[in-house]
Amino acid sequence: MGRHGLPIMAWVLLVAACAGKTVVEPQLPPRAERPKKELAPMGYSIQVGAFLKVENAVRLTESLEKQGLSAYYFHHETGYYKVRFGDFSSQEKAGLKARSLSAAGVVDDGYYIVSPEDYAAAKARVYGAAHLRKEIVQTAESFIGIPYRWGGDSPDNGFDCSGLAMAVYQYNGLNLPRSSREQYKAGAPVERHELARGDLVFFATSGMRRVSHVGVYTGNGCFVHAPGKGKTIRVNSLSDRYYATRYVGARTYLE
Repeated sequence: MGRHGLPIMAWVLLVAACAGKTVVEPQLPPRAERPKKELAPMGYSIQVGAFLKVENAVRLTESLEKQGLSAYYFHHETGYYKVRFGDFSSQEKAGLKARSLSAAGVVDDGYYIVSPEDYAAAKARVYGAAHLRKEIVQTAESFIGIPYRWGGDSPDNGFDCSGLAMAVYQYNGLNLPRSSREQYKAGAPVERHELARGDLVFFATSGMRRVSHVGVYTGNGCFVHAPGKGKTIRVNSLSDRYYATRYVGARTYLE
């Protein structure tokens, strides 16, 4: 069995099915001539929790969201689910908020302050943009098989899928906006044949040509996304008929 219980053969067949598929988009100006758009780097965040069950991480995330804090959960390399939240300008402000929430019983005392230097985006200054793209894809793939719930009552806003994209980027130190439409506006256009790992791909899945769904491009014509409420995060191909007919475009925020 592969990661999150996926059969290895099924994973191999999916990757094989996604290989080598490209579709020509209407031409944009040469990439070097297009205006670049960069996301603001993340400041200090607070990391809490060590949950064996994803449902517990979901509940804490929702509790923090109700208090106006941008929060997300992820599957840590230890096997536990952890939660990160906030974007503070200093370690002192992050610590003050963590202590306040701990005193109120919202989080426990075992919190950790994530500094800007801890993120892959900061380390890309040393290791290069390819390192950051690799980390973004690995983060996205670490969610595969997880049942994702995140404000998904509004499919028009695509919060389940855009929450995943935001979590992937924020985990790596880039402050991606929350909704899929804001994410679409924040990035620089990319033609489909120019797609690089870590770019975002957008779809119109709500019956109109407006952006309502987003996934993280992982290479070979494939993307990771949260397909809908009550479903697990998965890999699909841009060539799948459903997504091919609803494809709106792609955006990059990276070098």
